[in-house]
Amino acid sequence: QVQLVESGGGLVQAGGSLGLSCAASGRFFSINAMGWYRQAPGKQRELVATITRTGTTHYADSVEGRFTISRDNAKNTAFLQMNSLKPEDTAVYYCNAYAYDLGSRMVVPYWGQGTQVTVSS
Repeated sequence: QVQLVESGGGLVQAGGSLGLSCAASGRFFSINAMGWYRQAPGKQRELVATITRTGTTHYADSVEGRFTISRDNAKNTAFLQMNSLKPEDTAVYYCNAYAYDLGSRMVVPYWGQGTQVTVSS
């Protein structure tokens, strides 16, 4: 089992910045890809950004150039730096991680509990 603990959400004015972090703990052999998703009220969960273990990143068009995803493999932690925030970025942000379990030899996805990000206009 893997636990993902997110932190760093909050309230910020438009144009401001926030940083999120996601720490993975538990029993696993390795953490492969990690990512951030978000879900606004009344909308489906959508991808924000992903990063592979070797550092290859992918961003949604809506956040490209404003958000930066990074990770610290030694600490099994992913980060999301959000700059130039807009009201439409308001959502619950969820961390996602794929963990390789040595016992089952399977890669299993896990989700964090979510952290609220609110951007006021």
